[in-house]
Amino acid sequence: QVQLVESGGGSVQAGGSLRLSCSASRATYEMYCMGWFRQAPGKEHEVVATIRMDATTTYAESVKGRFTISKENANNTLYLQMNGLKPEDTAMYYCAAELRSLSRCYSLNFDWWGQGTQVTVSS
Repeated sequence: QVQLVESGGGSVQAGGSLRLSCSASRATYEMYCMGWFRQAPGKEHEVVATIRMDATTTYAESVKGRFTISKENANNTLYLQMNGLKPEDTAMYYCAAELRSLSRCYSLNFDWWGQGTQVTVSS
């Protein structure tokens, strides 16, 4: 079992930056992958970025070049550095983790989820 707790959300103006953190209750080096997802009102849940056990990262096209996902195993924390924020980035952001298999990572089928942190970007 894993508990994930996000923090770092808030309100910023367009062009600003935020860094989201996700603290895990167990060792992150044991996780096949971790990721950030988001959901805006009236829109579908979408993947933002993922990081696998071998440190391979993936990004949604809409955030490439602006967001960076990273993981610090020493303190069991996942991060999402968000620069050049746009109003369309406004959403609830969720941290997720997968411990069962790498194939579930490829299919974005994560077992464990945090409660979310709100990001609001004003124009």
